[in-house]
Amino acid sequence: MRIAVLLAATVTTGMMAGLFYAYSISVMPALQRADAAVFVEVMQRINTAITNGWFLSCFGGALVFGAISTILYAVSGLAAVFVPALIGLALYAAQLALTFGLHIPLNNALDAAGPPGHTADPGAVRRAFEPRWVPWNHARTLLCLGSFAAFCWALVQA
Repeated sequence: MRIAVLLAATVTTGMMAGLFYAYSISVMPALQRADAAVFVEVMQRINTAITNGWFLSCFGGALVFGAISTILYAVSGLAAVFVPALIGLALYAAQLALTFGLHIPLNNALDAAGPPGHTADPGAVRRAFEPRWVPWNHARTLLCLGSFAAFCWALVQA
């Protein structure tokens, strides 16, 4: 059971790393070339579409499986697995802190601006969002990648 939970932590963390990476290398560079109204509308649509069971199962599952896995290996006394699992959990938790502390508030502010056609200045909405959201998305991509690597390391040790 320990390996199955560790594998679930690894897979869900890897999927989150891949999601954030896709934004870094394709979604945001593509939107960078769009005008402000299009940018705001697309990001608002993404914010709505992403809150689905598949996303939430990986987003929350990585934390839950990572925590359970870390506890199981701490109790078992297998330090060679516990240490990288703990590192993976800590890095994923850091990504969550960044997401809840910065990305979700920025997404909420973007959504609160209303539809771009009814917003007085979509450019101002974009300027309040994009310069902070994009570089910190790179940071959470790296945090998730580090978490994924640590969980992979734990799997090799298991």
